[in-house]
Amino acid sequence: MSDVKLFKIDSTQVYELPGDALQVERSLQALFEANLESLLGIRFLATEHATGSVHGGRIDTLGLDEDDSPVIIEYKRAVNENVINQGLFYLDWLLDHRKEFQWLVMEKLGPDIAKDVDWSAPRLICIAGDFTKYDQHAVKQIARNIELIRYRRFETGLLMLELIHAPKQTKSISTNLSDTPKPSSTITDESVDDPYISSRIDYRLAKSDPVLRDLFDAVRQYIIGFGDDVQIKELKNYIAFKRLKNFACAEIYPQVKVVTLYLRLDPTKMDLEDGFSRDVTKIGHFGTGNLELSLKTMDDFAKAQPLLRRAYEGS
Repeated sequence: MSDVKLFKIDSTQVYELPGDALQVERSLQALFEANLESLLGIRFLATEHATGSVHGGRIDTLGLDEDDSPVIIEYKRAVNENVINQGLFYLDWLLDHRKEFQWLVMEKLGPDIAKDVDWSAPRLICIAGDFTKYDQHAVKQIARNIELIRYRRFETGLLMLELIHAPKQTKSISTNLSDTPKPSSTITDESVDDPYISSRIDYRLAKSDPVLRDLFDAVRQYIIGFGDDVQIKELKNYIAFKRLKNFACAEIYPQVKVVTLYLRLDPTKMDLEDGFSRDVTKIGHFGTGNLELSLKTMDDFAKAQPLLRRAYEGS
């Protein structure tokens, strides 16, 4: 079982709060589904979603994350339940039934979001009171986007989530499925030469001058240095840095020579500086976060560092 313990401090006395993580009961699944966005940054789509008579299964929870990637959540209800293999089975089903998933997104969240579903990095999240060492070893050998989250409930009404495993880096890739719409050769991004390029970020990095690439790399390495729990998710238009949820997103624009960051911080509580930081709560943009930072020099990066750490610590 988890070695994480929670204590209450009462004056000079310390009391351990008893925790429970024996099994994932139906009420806990309902609690997650009612609060998915707060807990994991995922928009709820469906519960116990039937995969049809051929597959004969039911996906515990379906959702769409803050990067518009499909998410399957499976709950491990017994120690000997092979929830990872079950989740992989459903993940393959999902990739074969993308249109069905997008119809569900359209019904729940609207057509604008449905057309932007990103199939480059679908996620499987397994939630359990605990995982065996074999579970943790198995996911390291599987080249899929699998996360293990351990939970514990406390009698005082507290819920603890512990990220046990997540891929350190998830890169946007082509799914190569027959019904994948191919991008038009007329769609360009700063005169993209290859219309089938998987990542505009990679292209923009290649087109940036060495100074801008160094600035972007410095930001990346600084964020990675926060801790082993930092995950990197490379998408077509930006790179997301996350723990359980995104805390920062980065873009690069070689023509105007700027690295743009979006942080999960409240801009109304910041002293905004013209040309460096602004509130984009009501301004459309790629990635998540309402505080935008524009970095053009290493001095800008130095000013951004305490804000990056604050976003990380608050995520």
